[in-house]
Amino acid sequence: MNHEDAFLPINLAQSEPYRWQGVSEHVYKADGDVSSFKDVTRRKLFIDPEKSGIELRYFEIAPTGHTTLEKHDHIHLVIPIRGAGSCLVDNKLIKLEINDVVHVPSWAWHQFRASDDDHLGFLCLVTCERDRPTLPTKEDLEILKKDPSVADFIRAHQIS
Repeated sequence: MNHEDAFLPINLAQSEPYRWQGVSEHVYKADGDVSSFKDVTRRKLFIDPEKSGIELRYFEIAPTGHTTLEKHDHIHLVIPIRGAGSCLVDNKLIKLEINDVVHVPSWAWHQFRASDDDHLGFLCLVTCERDRPTLPTKEDLEILKKDPSVADFIRAHQIS
């Protein structure tokens, strides 16, 4: 990441609820496999690769939507600020409440889902330098699905 990727607002005012002035909305993973997620957008609110090395993003999942089931080396700190939903972290299902703080540890499987009748919006703090996600293999999914509640929760397409 270079200096031109920095976005360091002193104050980032909302132009309307959950929308910030001068911040573009993007498809969750524009270069990713769209079959692995459903109805997710992202906005980059703060990027400081030089000093703090952190990036703050806002994700929004439409009702019945979900993020990709994945794991990677970098951690996430997630704070729900809109709507309703739940997530899987490792093998634990968590009902998300507004202003909870969810820690997604390194190499933990994780996936976020909106409820069937409400959006889920959350802030996500990560490092600017991140590794690429690992998607589940058939074997990984078999292990995860041994727990019936996890099997019912996840929405995933395995890799070969």
